[in-house]
Amino acid sequence: MNLAYVLWLLLATTIFLGGATASRAYVSNSHIGVLVLALGLYMVGNIIMVKLMRDGGLGLAISLSAIVQLVLVNIIAFAVFGERLSLTQAAGVMLGIAAMGLMLLPTSGKA
Repeated sequence: MNLAYVLWLLLATTIFLGGATASRAYVSNSHIGVLVLALGLYMVGNIIMVKLMRDGGLGLAISLSAIVQLVLVNIIAFAVFGERLSLTQAAGVMLGIAAMGLMLLPTSGKA
């Protein structure tokens, strides 16, 4: 995984986080403009994901993006919207982090 791939992944993740935050804001206030913003951000994020899938493969791109979003969205939900995870849900987040660590370990074979 090279620096350009990581930067594209961070860009896509940031855009998806903006979309998730806008979606949650729409749930709170029902302003159609916020929903349109959320949908636009998700669309741009998915276009970037297509590039990442071409460069790194479907499994790696989607898995890394999903786990990074999982952690960061929970931080936003906690800090901005006052939401809390149950113990079981927090354990699921920790398993996701462990899964990402395992995916990033060097491999000797080819998939």
